[in-house]
Order: sequence, then C-alpha cells, then structure tokens
Amino acid sequence: MKLRSIITAIMCVAAGTMTITAQRNFNRQGPIDPNSFNMVVIPDPQNYVKFDYNQPVLELMTAWIANHIDTLNVKVVLCTGDLVDQNECVVPPFPRFGNVSSRAQWEYVSHVFDRLDNRVPYLIATGNHDYGQLRSENSMTRFPDFFPVTRNNKWENTLVSGTYNRNGHATMENVAMEITNRNWGDILVIAMEFAPRDEVLEWAKNLCASEKYKNHKAMIITHSYMKGYSNELTGYHYKMQPANSGKQIWEKLIYPSSNILFVLCGHDATPNGRDDYSTGFRTDRNIVGRDVAQMMFNCQALGGGMSGNGGDGWIRLLEFMPDGETVSVRTYSPLFGFSDKTMDKAWRTESYDQFSFKLK
Repeated sequence: MKLRSIITAIMCVAAGTMTITAQRNFNRQGPIDPNSFNMVVIPDPQNYVKFDYNQPVLELMTAWIANHIDTLNVKVVLCTGDLVDQNECVVPPFPRFGNVSSRAQWEYVSHVFDRLDNRVPYLIATGNHDYGQLRSENSMTRFPDFFPVTRNNKWENTLVSGTYNRNGHATMENVAMEITNRNWGDILVIAMEFAPRDEVLEWAKNLCASEKYKNHKAMIITHSYMKGYSNELTGYHYKMQPANSGKQIWEKLIYPSSNILFVLCGHDATPNGRDDYSTGFRTDRNIVGRDVAQMMFNCQALGGGMSGNGGDGWIRLLEFMPDGETVSVRTYSPLFGFSDKTMDKAWRTESYDQFSFKLK
C-alpha cells in the first residue's frame, strides 16, 4: 500500500469517513466572539410534531443544538411553547390538526428533548395548545407527565424558584433559573405558563424585587405576549380563566419591575409564508426608565403554512457578547445548512433576523 493510501486510511478511521467528516464540519457553526455565550431559541414546534413526516426536521434541530453546546457555549435552550398541536384529542381532525394522536405527539416531543437532557438546561413556556383538548378549553395538561423536574440533572444547579400550576401542582410550567457569567454577572431567567394568572405574575414580580435577585438582569419567557410584524402586545381570547394578555403582563409585571430587561415569546403565526411575520421586536421603557427588549419568534407557518413542513428548521441564536450588555441575534436553519445545495439559505440576514440590542 502506498504511503498516501495509508495516511488516508488512518484519517478515515480517526474521523469516521471523509464524507461524514465533511458533512459534520459543513453544518457546524461558531460564535461571533469566542468569549461570549449563547442562548438558543426553539420556536413553537407544534407543526413539526403533529405530522409524522415533519418530525425529522425537529429531530435535526435538537441534534444540531446538542452538537453545539460546547462550540457555542450554550448556557440554556429556550422553547416558546406549543410543544404539541393537541394536548388531549383522541382523533385528530385531519388535515389541519395532523395525523398523529395527542399521546404520540407528547411522546415524540419528549423524545426530541432527550438529546438535551443532562447536557444543558432548557426552559419551555407552555402554549395554548398544551392545555385542554385542542387549545386551552381548560387547565388540564400532559406537560408535567412528560417534562418532570427529575428528567434533566442540569436543572439541579440552575433552578432557583418555582410556583404552582393552574391545578395546584409544582411543575416546570412556572420556574426561574439563574445563570452567572464573568462579563454579565447574574442573570435570572423566568419561564411562565400560557396566559399566566395573577398569582404567577405576582410570584415573578416579588422574585425579581427580592433582596437576592434585585440586582440580577431578569428575563421572561412566556408563550403569548406580542405579535409579529405589527409588534403589538396581544389580547386574550381563550376559554381558560383566569388569564392575562400580553398587555396585562406588561402592565402588571414588566413595566413595574426595575430589572426585567428582556421578554421572549412565540405563539403569533400568520400563515402567509413571509419571514417578516415570523418575528417581532420592540423596546419600551420600564418604571425606572430602563429599556426593555421584547421579542417574538415563531416560524411554524413557514415552509408551507400551518400544514407545511413545520417551520423550515429555523432556530435563533442569542449571543451575549463579552461587553456585558450587547446581545447579538442570528437566525439559522440546520435544515438548509445540511447540504451544500442549500447552504446559501441557512442564515436569514434581513434586519429583523440579524441585529443586536442592549440589556443594561
């Protein structure tokens, strides 16, 4: 065997195959700055989950995230909710509501998050489709059955507080997590149930104002808060009560809290296939004059509408820069980044998809 062939063979054994090696490097992305850290946003997954033929796209998304935990220094993964399309529907009214039973939807989305368990903490803001039968007719949810606090040991050292869900149970629906970074100091990330009750807003408000966390930079993730494109705060039009709309969340929690500086949500989806309707951003000042950045990100209607492929695989990277106040936003699709024939479409680079804002 010639020397070149021997070297090639050794390289292939060490790295799998040349084809696999090239593919893995091809879809791998790095940070903007090696001294920064990232939070990764998974937008509403319901349209991936409700069709069995869409599910591999969501599988690719979480696999990509799992393979970038160290590369991007991922501190937490945030999901904007609507894990399933129907929480408890015996027979999905096909085609709008998919071809997978509610039980199978919960089993699958739970399986998808397995890749992140015991590797990185994640917070999920439960959505309207995660309650009732089709969408929030009542407070019953299968979320606690499939996402108990015991499933991910990375929660053990990061969760700092929680409060009861609508049925009086301690679950992951309303929890707070602490992240510490040498450049950013202490960050408090609070996940809240869909259309949170007054009790939840009061819990979050008191937590942020407490002696222990009053100097933290606080973030809120909840499912429904603002709309895409128009950037208006949402109203509320579901049967489940009591509940608060986006406008009420601002008035009762965000505005009067001096250290809540960022709000993230999903929910709003206009089935017109336009990228600019899948995201929204606005800044308002709170009671002490600090800017509060508010972001909506939900791609479920892209890739063919509400019965399409689920959202083209888009995720959002929130990179917390070393200056301790700048967050750089990038929007990436591992689905498009998977092939050299589509890699030119893997980054959304319009001004609403690639920008930065300050948390200070």
